[in-house]
Amino acid sequence: MKLHFRFLHIIFLSGFTILTACKNEVEPEFNPSARGRLLLEFDNVVGTRDLELNRGVYRNAAGEEFSVSQLQYYVSNIRLRKTDGSEYVVPQDSSYFLVQEHKPETHIIRLSVPQGDYAGVSFILGVDSLRSTMDISRRQGVLNPTDMSREEGMYWTWNSGYIFLRMEGTSPQIAPDPSGNRRFRYHIGGFGGGFGTPPVRTINNIKTITLSFGRDIAKVRNNSTPQMHIIGDVLKVFNGSTTISLAQNPTVMFSPFSVNVANNYANMFEYHHMHTIVGR
Repeated sequence: MKLHFRFLHIIFLSGFTILTACKNEVEPEFNPSARGRLLLEFDNVVGTRDLELNRGVYRNAAGEEFSVSQLQYYVSNIRLRKTDGSEYVVPQDSSYFLVQEHKPETHIIRLSVPQGDYAGVSFILGVDSLRSTMDISRRQGVLNPTDMSREEGMYWTWNSGYIFLRMEGTSPQIAPDPSGNRRFRYHIGGFGGGFGTPPVRTINNIKTITLSFGRDIAKVRNNSTPQMHIIGDVLKVFNGSTTISLAQNPTVMFSPFSVNVANNYANMFEYHHMHTIVGR
């Protein structure tokens, strides 16, 4: 969903909600022993603008222009907070998703959850250490390293670990490489595993994101599916507790500096709005 349509979209949805309420005055039937659906939609932006791969030109807090050619990140270990304070934990085997900006079908995460009233969500940006070290038979789907192309792979074969967030692009402020390219590559991962004897802990860039739905209540019912709209702001990868310069840090991978990038992107998400899909 594009940002410049968002205001009109919200107005339309508000009117639709009012019309729906007038037409269906009876509260949807609630069966706490049954299940329903809840959708999490991820919309990536750059500040107040939509993220447009290979086309948009943006500016970070260091005053550098940049364009993004690729953005991908893992969302996992999803937990939903109910209005009564309890939590529903999505079964872990069904709780790994890869959001890819160039594949719109990956922007919406579809969850099967118990019917109820939900007030917030938390998730890991990345892949937890337990799953990262499981046998490959327990790491299928978006976690299967053998299914990933080199161009969009989210796994370091040389480091045996997942890339939690992968962002690439160009900036005129970056010194050209021997081929004349002014590319940046941010491949951020690290689950805090150990190596050696005694084991030495490695970088841990796993981040837990916790979002409240504010005044909205996601009412999951048999014929009512809430769709929660979450914004991911790419600017916050560069602008946070550390202001990151592309010219000074064009490539960040498995290095101590990656912790600064991870600390920044821990704050890149915010809940924006909800709309409800009525019908089975």
